[in-house]
Amino acid sequence: MSFIIYYVLPFIVVLGILIFFHELGHFLVAKYFGVKVLKFSLGFGLKLVGKKIGETEYLISSVPIGGYVKLLGENEDDAEPVPPEEAHRAFNNQHVMKRMAIVGAGPVFNLFLALVLFCGFNLVSGTYILVPEIGQVRKDSPAYRAGLMKGDTVVSLQGEPVKSWEEIKGYIQKSAGKPLEITFQRGKELLTVTVVPEQGVEKNLFGEEVKSALIGIVASGKYEKAELGVWEAIAEGFFKTWEVTKLTCLTIIKLFEGVVSIRTLGGPIMIGQLTGQAAQEGFSYLIPLLAVISINLGVLNLLPVPILDGGLIIFLLIELIIGKPISLKKRDVAQKVGLFLLAVLIVVVTMNDLSRIEAPRRLYELYEKIAQLFG
Repeated sequence: MSFIIYYVLPFIVVLGILIFFHELGHFLVAKYFGVKVLKFSLGFGLKLVGKKIGETEYLISSVPIGGYVKLLGENEDDAEPVPPEEAHRAFNNQHVMKRMAIVGAGPVFNLFLALVLFCGFNLVSGTYILVPEIGQVRKDSPAYRAGLMKGDTVVSLQGEPVKSWEEIKGYIQKSAGKPLEITFQRGKELLTVTVVPEQGVEKNLFGEEVKSALIGIVASGKYEKAELGVWEAIAEGFFKTWEVTKLTCLTIIKLFEGVVSIRTLGGPIMIGQLTGQAAQEGFSYLIPLLAVISINLGVLNLLPVPILDGGLIIFLLIELIIGKPISLKKRDVAQKVGLFLLAVLIVVVTMNDLSRIEAPRRLYELYEKIAQLFG
């Protein structure tokens, strides 16, 4: 029973919210353009429950991994033809730009959901900043030679006040080979030294060695809570949404480059484990995790794989360029290829998830990395 409460239930709730918002995007934009929506389903497969309201049937189906919105005239091979009096409301009879908007609305709504969650979370809980306190000074480094020590707190750089460690990193990166004035507090003393950042090499988030300006200091790892006003919370929400979106895109690129191992990919089992762990910790972990997963879902759906929204957008772009739709036969072949690739991906992530069940420490480390994004 505890397994259901702590893992299955949070997973169902999280997945349901993500699917609902994704399909809601398709639904609302289709309605806006006057396209008739026949079905709105959470899940695939056999209908479990359903109710028709107006012209749309709302369903909960048997396979909970996904959902769909069925539009009038969406598939040319539908058994039932479009009635002549409703031809103007058929999806395929809309201008290609309108169809692109309807298809792209699902992923966009996932990104919008993440933005709303981040903004609301920041407004209620504030944010956590990595304090500008030095935790370690590398020997024979510019900082060591200047006299900086563990426990010193940076107050200003070039006379500009500093509130977070990220600001220190930004200043250092812009000052490679140039004198940088650092004012810091040591006990009750306020001291000032000048260092010249050196060009060095460090590892990025993906383990790659990149050139970087360094002075030889490491953060203490201490975080401090900062309350945010409404506009500050919104600004921070936009920033976090952009950062996670950028990180997700970079991870996909690094995956294709071979920098990130395919073994790091996770699927429903891992999501269930992460949401279960977050739910036990509290909403302070579950809400940001929900936002991160929503962004991942939105970005992945925009990949140019025929069966995904991104693949359909590619088809529509080609139609816009050549002035006519791609033949039904070519689309069918492309979608079968996309379905095969998706099936392979599902097998891979499931095998990865099952291997993590035997390695809970690795899962916990992954969860900790996600949690660190939010202090």
